[in-house]
Amino acid sequence: MISLQILSHRNILQTKTHLTFPISFGPFNSILQKRWKKPIDSAQTRLENRTRDTTLDKLMANLKKLKIILQIHQLMTDRKRGPFVSVQLMSRWTNVIGLNVTMGTFLRKYPHVFEVFTHPVRRNLCCRLTCKMRDLISEEEGVVKECELDAVRRVKKLLMMSNTGRLQVHALRLIRRELGLPEDFRESILGKFAGDFRLLDLETVELVDTHDDDDYANLGVAAVEKWREKEYTEKWLSEFETRFAFPINFPTGYKIEAGFRGKLRNWQRLPYLKPYERKEVVRVRTCGGIERFEKRAVGIIHELLNLTVEKMVEVERLAHFRKDYGMVVNVRELLLKHPGIFYISTKGTAQTVFLREAFSKGCLIEPNPIYVVRQKILDLMLLGCRNTRELRCREVIKEGSDNVVGQVDREIKKGSDNVVGTRDGDWAISILEGFGGGNPSDNLSQEFH
Repeated sequence: MISLQILSHRNILQTKTHLTFPISFGPFNSILQKRWKKPIDSAQTRLENRTRDTTLDKLMANLKKLKIILQIHQLMTDRKRGPFVSVQLMSRWTNVIGLNVTMGTFLRKYPHVFEVFTHPVRRNLCCRLTCKMRDLISEEEGVVKECELDAVRRVKKLLMMSNTGRLQVHALRLIRRELGLPEDFRESILGKFAGDFRLLDLETVELVDTHDDDDYANLGVAAVEKWREKEYTEKWLSEFETRFAFPINFPTGYKIEAGFRGKLRNWQRLPYLKPYERKEVVRVRTCGGIERFEKRAVGIIHELLNLTVEKMVEVERLAHFRKDYGMVVNVRELLLKHPGIFYISTKGTAQTVFLREAFSKGCLIEPNPIYVVRQKILDLMLLGCRNTRELRCREVIKEGSDNVVGQVDREIKKGSDNVVGTRDGDWAISILEGFGGGNPSDNLSQEFH
């Protein structure tokens, strides 16, 4: 009986081992053949398989570090207990700002931005911003105030692109830094220029109806129209080729498939409703309606990126403008369909879209005053631990002055304890003794008499 059980168990093992071997597919075992699945083509797969732009990715990685530095500065200013904060307290902020290293290691990576020193009384490590960093931050705030009229112009153009002439204040607050707006833009911009903006409630702003003004007609021209005019006049291209075209600039290494050039040429010629036009309603079910609808969304995003200071914005924040601008499309899929116009970088904490035509070798082709100041801050951060000889010389001078003061204090303390040593006014006695022996007051009376 036991032998029969062993044999049956052995047969079961043999059948299991035979089934684990790969089966050769053929016409006589079609039931066992695996069904071929079509590869998934989604926004995520296109994002992973896209041609990467290493220059813009490197720029985004540096901007991610700068964003962490600005978050630390904001947390330091919110405390309002002094110009410095202890490193022990700052170590609690690692999870808040998303640091993957210790706070002390991060601070010592940027000696031109952060100054780490020992507190003279408590003898613990403290941190504060360097003078250069503080000057650049104050300079940026001053430039933002000087460019107030440009900020008003940007907000007006954003409201003009809306279907109802209204926008949510929360949406503007999300891209406040990208638009170059001050922190209190609700009072300093929207409330101050009451002739241009009207606050319907706490979170809705409306553009005042000024269609008869000449300024309104000038604002209703998209930035891409300048490029089209230049292509028409300088390159002698026909109006049919340039009237609805966009500048295309593919990244290095982009593979152009067969038939792609023809499709791109037809898309460039396709007419669409421009961002500031309200003459007709785009019907999706008409001939070319879907393509025209998507091309209008491309024109709106293109104009919005042109209105930003650094020609970039996070993809998630564009979703807050979909309803007001009538973009009933998947924004990320739309951006990935046009790699010659937009580029999505995933190097930061969020996906960021760049306007490709505005950049050359990682820098803006046409910089503005706010961008110039922010570039100075980025350059100061990128110095890292280089060129720190000047900082070391300052520290040595400071330590020497502290040692001299400490030595004098110790001598005074020693003199008070042993009734021997230097005291306040001893230097005057040595000078008076030079007049001669005896009482110095007698010598003084002789000199004056």
